[in-house]
Amino acid sequence: MELSLIMVPREQKQVIRHLMQFYLYDFTKYLDIDVDSYGVFPDYPNLDDYWTHTDKYPFLIKNGSSPAGFALVDKLSGKKDGDFYMTEFFVMQKYRRSGVGTWAANELFSRFQGEWKVSQVRTNMVAQAFWRKVIGGYTNGQFREKFHPESGNPSQHFVT
Repeated sequence: MELSLIMVPREQKQVIRHLMQFYLYDFTKYLDIDVDSYGVFPDYPNLDDYWTHTDKYPFLIKNGSSPAGFALVDKLSGKKDGDFYMTEFFVMQKYRRSGVGTWAANELFSRFQGEWKVSQVRTNMVAQAFWRKVIGGYTNGQFREKFHPESGNPSQHFVT
């Protein structure tokens, strides 16, 4: 595989908007999300902010010239939860379990040095296992896990 991780320019934001449909489809297992009468999921809230705010970073994961997934990273303004937040992370089915997700996550952690927070939906056990393994490998097991007091969603906190 010929992997790359590129920041998506405003002119190409539709690529992430389109991939977001697959991401939202995957989340129908865990959240109550429905398509509209045209068979389309609702727009991801505030997605355009990733091209208008300097503290938001939209990335495309590519294999050669083909999109393989995306990541949305936020720079946090308060130090309460750290410096960076993995807001969304998606790898297309055909690239899962091939190392693409691990490669992309490690690449992002290396590009943005500081304190990180990565969260998952409480019922998404596959994502939890993935992130614990990836973060554990990246940090040699040096991360803390917290659970949101109301939702029960787990988050891993670590420093790069």
